[in-house]
Amino acid sequence: MEKIETQQGDITRLGVDAIVNAANTSLLGGGGVDGAIHRAAGPELLAKCRTLGGCPTGEARITGGYNLAARYIIHTVGPVYRAKANDTVRQLLTGCYRNSLMLAIEHNLKTIAFPAISCGVYGYPIEAACKVAIDTACDFLKKNKTIEKVIFILFSPQDKKVYDDYLSKI
Repeated sequence: MEKIETQQGDITRLGVDAIVNAANTSLLGGGGVDGAIHRAAGPELLAKCRTLGGCPTGEARITGGYNLAARYIIHTVGPVYRAKANDTVRQLLTGCYRNSLMLAIEHNLKTIAFPAISCGVYGYPIEAACKVAIDTACDFLKKNKTIEKVIFILFSPQDKKVYDDYLSKI
């Protein structure tokens, strides 16, 4: 799909309308992507997140981008993966992508970048998470034409290859 692309790199450096933060339920920062985004955005992000009251798994919240190149940050909380994903875990991960895309439309955003949600310390296998991410984005883009570009920005070349391989098959 021409509206979807992959990149390997640092999500905090992207000059898109919104980057997506793989947050924890408190929204107050953490490790991995979440910590990197909070550090790069600056203390105003933490101050704003303190006013949001957290975010349940599968849902999303939006803040300004503060010191980032991106205008907005969409915070979503992925599910923790347990030995084998059941429908509930897949539905929660699907909700992360769908709800983030819905917030992008509600705020008239045209470009959005996602990390591999739940694939770090939350343990979701990259291959299974990739399928959920790309399938959800493709389904959403077919029904909602206002988003011009969805970027999946992966930390490692190996993860990017998983996404590229899956995209080449659809």
